[in-house]
Parts: sequence; C-alpha cells; structure tokens
Amino acid sequence: MKLADAIVGWKPEITAIRRDIHAHPELAYEEVRTADVVAKKLESWNIPIHRGLGITGVVGTIHGKTRNGKAVGLRADMDALPMQEANTFEHASQHPGKMHACGHDGHTAMLLAAARYLAEHRDFDGTVYVIFQPAEEGLGGAKAMIDDGLFKLFPMDAVFGMHNWPGMEVGAFGLTAGPIMASSNTFEIVLEGKGAHGAMPHLGTDPVMAAVQLAQSLQTIVTRNRHPLDPAVISITQIHTGSADNVIPNDATLRGTVRTFSDDVLDLIENRMRDITEHTSRALECEARFTFLRRYPPTVNHEREAEFCAQVLGGIVGESQVNSTITPSMGAEDFAFMLKEVPGCYVWIGNGQGEHRTAGHGLGPCMLHNGSYDFNDDLIPLGATYWVELAKQWLANPTR
Repeated sequence: MKLADAIVGWKPEITAIRRDIHAHPELAYEEVRTADVVAKKLESWNIPIHRGLGITGVVGTIHGKTRNGKAVGLRADMDALPMQEANTFEHASQHPGKMHACGHDGHTAMLLAAARYLAEHRDFDGTVYVIFQPAEEGLGGAKAMIDDGLFKLFPMDAVFGMHNWPGMEVGAFGLTAGPIMASSNTFEIVLEGKGAHGAMPHLGTDPVMAAVQLAQSLQTIVTRNRHPLDPAVISITQIHTGSADNVIPNDATLRGTVRTFSDDVLDLIENRMRDITEHTSRALECEARFTFLRRYPPTVNHEREAEFCAQVLGGIVGESQVNSTITPSMGAEDFAFMLKEVPGCYVWIGNGQGEHRTAGHGLGPCMLHNGSYDFNDDLIPLGATYWVELAKQWLANPTR
C-alpha cells in the first residue's frame, strides 16, 4: 500500500478533527459548526474558501503551480442523522437524537487531509476544488449547491465522490461503471372509504380491505410489468388505519419507497402504481389520492472516469484490492445530482467489520445508519492519499 508520508504523519491530528465532528453532529442544513471547522482549517492552510452554497456548503480552491484551465472537484458530505447513538466512548455524540451514523465525519476528515497536502505541495498543474456538501441525508444538499451555482462559479472537468463501506475490508475499494446506487423515491396512497360498525360492514365502504388488496397488487408491477433483468424494489413500509376492534375506519394510508437504477423503469413503476391504485380503489368503491415523489436519481458512474479511478486505486493498494465491477446497492446517494451535471465517479472504501471501535461501543453491528457505528480512522491516510493521487493524475493526463 502506497500512502503519502505526510498524510500518515498527520493522522493523529486529522483523527482528532474527525472525532470532534463526530461528537458534535449537525443535521441537514444545520452544519454551521462543522462548516466553521472546515473553513477555519482550509484558511489556515492558505486555501481560499467560498461559503453559503446550499446554505452551509464550503468550497475550497487549490491552484497548482500553473493554471492551465483544467479543474477537478472532490466532494465530501458533512451532515449527520436524526438518530440516537448507542456508543458511549469519549467521542460519542453530545447531542441526543443526532449521530454521525453514516461516516460523513470521516468523509470530511479525509478530504481535509487531502486539501492540506495539495495546498502544501501544489505539485500539479490546474485547479482542485474541494467541496464540503451539506444535507446528503434525504434533503438533497448536492442539488442545493448546484442550484446555487456550484458548477458555474467553479467550473470543473470532472467531479468525484467517495463513501465508506462497512463489511468491506480496510484497504479494499469497490466501484463500477454505470449505476452504483439506486434512485430514491417515496409514495403515499390515501384511501377514503365510509366507516361503519365492524359487525355491519355492508353499511360502509371498507378502506382496510382496499389497502390490503392494493398492497399485494402493487407487487405485480415488479413481477409482471418490469423486465426481469432491470432491478427494482417497491416496498410498502407503512399502513396506517383504524382505531378500534369493532370499527371499520373511514380511511387508510399506505407509504413506502421505490428504488430503480434507471429513469425508464421508474417511469414504468410510477405510471403502473397510479393506474393500479385508481382502478383497485374504484373497484372497491373507495376514493384514492396518489402522491409520488422523486427524491434522488440513480447514481451513475461515467465509464471513462470509473476506469480512471480503478487505475489510480490499483496503483495505491494493488489491483487485487479493487473490485471494479462491484454489485450496486439499492441505497441512494445525492452525489447522483452532481454526476448528472459533470462526468465523474463514486467509489466505496472498505470500513472493515467493526473491530476498530474502541471500548464503549454499542452492542449493534458497525453498519451504516446503526447506533453502534463508528468510522474507521485507519481510512484517513488511505482515503486522503486516493484523493491526492486522483486529482494529480487526472490533471496530469493530457487527454482530459
């Protein structure tokens, strides 16, 4: 494994920053303290900053020894999750109901280390933009930064992202050309019936039975309408109705999520869901309101950029440690919005099995969005070295 010596030497200092951020988690668009930490560190390393994109976003500009018009962007997310931490070690969350359970504290730390190295050495031509993004967890901070002018103010030829991946060994990376993360979409179906006594159902219109039948019918979209080789998930995660054993309620509500790797499949599912809801509710004499929200598009890596990232990673950890055709995840990531605007690639860096956690960790697994999770600080030199090498090699390639 070929790591940058300077970054290895900074590991204790960057780890302390990471753990400080972990202890003070901030939710989407509330990352004021975190953004202050990032901004002050960048400025202390003579990196000019721009603040306010996406409310709390921070962008640092690092020019190389010459400015040749080429530029590359490196992105990390900063926000935490609205959940309770189960860990009790020293750097556990100090804010009840808020936790860095997805490793965004580590992502921020890795990019800070890379920014410091690039600023101190500047042994490249062109410009590197380090993008510290808010609100990845469900509220589209990437899109907010784009809407506020990210790529107009900081034009770049490519943009890259990285996420830690529990269960993958430390020193291993995963990526693939094409879709690597799914789209994220939510739906709500409200069925209006007519309440009645449970002993006299013929006097009412039962929305419970309509909800039950609809829940089953919607799954036929995946099994009978979708092409078998096009991955898709329809999950009904909530059904709310009723208040007493002997009362047929007036209404029932179904909610859930839809995941796909392509917009075409998503169009099919949304249209079929609407049709099935309309006709099923009408057949059972209920009124229906169908709402479908497209939140995040699929995260789709560009082929040339994915191949380039695999080559860079292979030079750091060896080709055997880089899975360049990894199985995509049905999870979602708002870096997808950036990849729709600019070519780039999103990779996974192995976070290990959880053995790195210090005494006082929770009893749950070290998995994303789990109260017992903690980022593996051994990734800081590795992830930062990847960022540095990726930026330098991308800018050095005359065909880019």
